[in-house]
Amino acid sequence: MGNFLSDISQAVSGYVESNGFAVVREFVGHGIGRNLHEEPEIPNFTNGSKGPQLEEGMVLAIEPMVNMGHWKARILEDGWTAVTSDGLPSAHFEHTVAVTKKGPWILTQ
Repeated sequence: MGNFLSDISQAVSGYVESNGFAVVREFVGHGIGRNLHEEPEIPNFTNGSKGPQLEEGMVLAIEPMVNMGHWKARILEDGWTAVTSDGLPSAHFEHTVAVTKKGPWILTQ
């Protein structure tokens, strides 16, 4: 305990960028609760904000979209399909994680 949402953001962007890829900034992870997309928003990149402190009982969807090229993405005319702005390959990952007294519990492992 004692970590902030920004620690997740830093871990994601640090890992992705250190391996030569880019993290899309138009999309973020989110809290999970009674509704699918809830607060807090979880950027997959550092934005200068610490965000809220992680607390036992939080359930979070951490879901970076990782690009081979530039971090920019765009939505196609169907209003749903996301593609990279430069046409290079991309992958989207999602894990649901619960914050517990013993540390993170990856529910989708």
